[in-house]
Amino acid sequence: MAKDPIPTIIKVDLKKPYHQQPGLHTRWHPEIPFYCKVKPGEVFKVECFDSSGGQVFNTDDADDIKNVNPMGIHCLSGPIEVEGAEPGDLLVMEIQDVQPFPDEPWGYTAIMDPAKSSAFLGDIYPNMQKAIWDFNGIFASSRHIPHVKFPGFIHPGIVGTLPSYEMMNIWKERESKLVEFHASINTPHTVAALPNPEGAYAGQAVSPELAKKIAEEGVRTVPPREHGGNIDIKNLSRGAKAYLPVYVNGAGFSVGDIHFSEGDGEISFCGAIEMHGIITLKLGLIKNGMKDLSIYNPVFLPGPVEAHYGPSRYLTFQGISVDESGKQHFLDAKVAFRQAVLNAIEYLKKFGYSGEQAYLLLSAAPVETHISSIVDIPNSCVSYSIPADIFDFDIMPKEGGPTPQCDMGSTVFPTSK
Repeated sequence: MAKDPIPTIIKVDLKKPYHQQPGLHTRWHPEIPFYCKVKPGEVFKVECFDSSGGQVFNTDDADDIKNVNPMGIHCLSGPIEVEGAEPGDLLVMEIQDVQPFPDEPWGYTAIMDPAKSSAFLGDIYPNMQKAIWDFNGIFASSRHIPHVKFPGFIHPGIVGTLPSYEMMNIWKERESKLVEFHASINTPHTVAALPNPEGAYAGQAVSPELAKKIAEEGVRTVPPREHGGNIDIKNLSRGAKAYLPVYVNGAGFSVGDIHFSEGDGEISFCGAIEMHGIITLKLGLIKNGMKDLSIYNPVFLPGPVEAHYGPSRYLTFQGISVDESGKQHFLDAKVAFRQAVLNAIEYLKKFGYSGEQAYLLLSAAPVETHISSIVDIPNSCVSYSIPADIFDFDIMPKEGGPTPQCDMGSTVFPTSK
């Protein structure tokens, strides 16, 4: 007997502003109304905007990146009520499939204005740029970063449940204290995205009073937290599972920020291959799972789908806790990661790529990162591994140095300052 078609329980109109559509939201808050309801074990589809909420386009300039409103990013699809879910349960999310829209086979990677983002190398690459990626089946390639092609680990950057008031207030208090501390020592960059009503959208909160309350109180979607959030785990692809804490009756599950591919770290902030997408999900419950299993932060089980690059085909760069000025840091894995990335970028520049092209490529391609050592004082060691077979030329070290490639193209810029 033929099975019934899988229902799409949240649909989006990509040609219509997200803030004119129900079933979407840009903040986390316990009172965001549920858009729809599912039973445990049901299989369904959800349509999602890209991370910008439709602010970026398939063009050969970066005017859209220049004009992005960062307060409106992470337009999430949901919240979805799960029948029988109660605080203390674990929500079991299984990804059965995730794909681009059939008529939108493209994505983008970008360097945003450092004042609007927390890009890993924003001090070195501050100029806004964009690269478009075209999808051909499972593969991505770019007219702006030529000579590379790789299969996608398509995945959602954000999965999460609605917080309780208690949990939301914990987040707000600890992040506010962080901001206050760094303000006292004149830290020159933003350290947390605190609640801000600008760009906030509360979905189907039809009451103006409730919408205003959610906009003013709701926490931003920028970081990962105890409920999931902006986890950006590239291996959370087809066949993967996530076990998410439940804080409110009905769970309030939301999903979005779909990526065709991403390198570990998503280093350029807008650094995966961002895309509009359709995700097929099944949700289940483990009753009282938080206490019974001592799971108070998400737990993930990667799926069986991945690219098969041989272990000897990853060119791996080392970074240690010594910054580019030569200053020694103590077991600082972030400094070590930064040095590994910079070493990889400088190497790729020898083949003719610009620094920005290499930066965006490493942010988007299936690069593997590991903390190889965090006990050998004074240096942590981070390894940063690039699959050599994504290039259509040989990148292995050889005597005499690399042979620069022809026609390396360019990322695109805003048309005006």
